[in-house]
Amino acid sequence: MDLGLFILRVLLGALLFGHSMQKLTGAFGGHGPAGTAPLFESWGLVPGKTMVRCAGLSELVAAVLLLLGLATPLGAAVAVGTMTVAASVNVSKGLWAVGGGYELPLVYGGIAGVLGFTGAGSWSVDKALGWSGGSVVAGVVALAVGLAAAAVVIGYARRNKNRARELAAA
Repeated sequence: MDLGLFILRVLLGALLFGHSMQKLTGAFGGHGPAGTAPLFESWGLVPGKTMVRCAGLSELVAAVLLLLGLATPLGAAVAVGTMTVAASVNVSKGLWAVGGGYELPLVYGGIAGVLGFTGAGSWSVDKALGWSGGSVVAGVVALAVGLAAAAVVIGYARRNKNRARELAAA
């Protein structure tokens, strides 16, 4: 079981790291803050560059925590939050990624949520520090914190989009 958790945690952490670097630096085929900002602004996440940096830094924090297995429920909460926001902007396109849907953030966020319940496993900094291997309470708190943070950002974006529509109609 520990080997499986280690592989799952490192895989998700590495992918989130790459995902964050696309936004923060333009690495791995990304567009960096300037290139990604117009897309974020179209979703109501303004100012675009600032919101791209916030998303990228959130993904980076989640990636590092999950890679190390350090404060795993916190890393899970951050990943759940950022991936919920990412999924929310693509809901209208359906589930499947081939159509621009929310499949990828759903998988990343789902795996992170599970890690909030299981903990990082024995091959982790959490274990070396004597922290718990995970629990229902830790998982529920990680999900609740991640989803609550996402709800704030999603509400902010919707309010901005509605405001922009009202200004355009005036």
